[in-house]
Amino acid sequence: MFIVAMAVDFSGTYDFVSGENFDGYMKILGIDYPTRKIGNLLKPQKVVTQEGDKFCFKTLSSFRNYDLSFTVGQEFDEHTKGLDGRHLKSTVRWEGERMVCTQIGEKKDRSWSHWLEGDLLHLEMACEGQVCKQIFKKRN
Repeated sequence: MFIVAMAVDFSGTYDFVSGENFDGYMKILGIDYPTRKIGNLLKPQKVVTQEGDKFCFKTLSSFRNYDLSFTVGQEFDEHTKGLDGRHLKSTVRWEGERMVCTQIGEKKDRSWSHWLEGDLLHLEMACEGQVCKQIFKKRN
């Protein structure tokens, strides 16, 4: 497969707008009921900094925060501390203007992707047949 890096600028601060099936996604990850209940109430914020293919995604909420730094095309060790607490081998690649991450660990078919449509940041997370979709709006 031929993959081309696109000049997409994800930098910015994004506020949660909507989501679907977050509970199903958390459930398949083995997250307990009380934590899922809290997670479903959260309206997280994403802060993205980008220098070329180097990214830092910060997910901020009143309950837990999560920082993820990576370079597109380079495998990295990811510890989902603050989420489901797993250790993964992750690789992010470009598929057109969509950023796609494959996560290898104890759960099968785990991945996420981000893409932009105007001032909306889309996030799709998948694991073992459960797909969660979230949309964030960029602050002006």
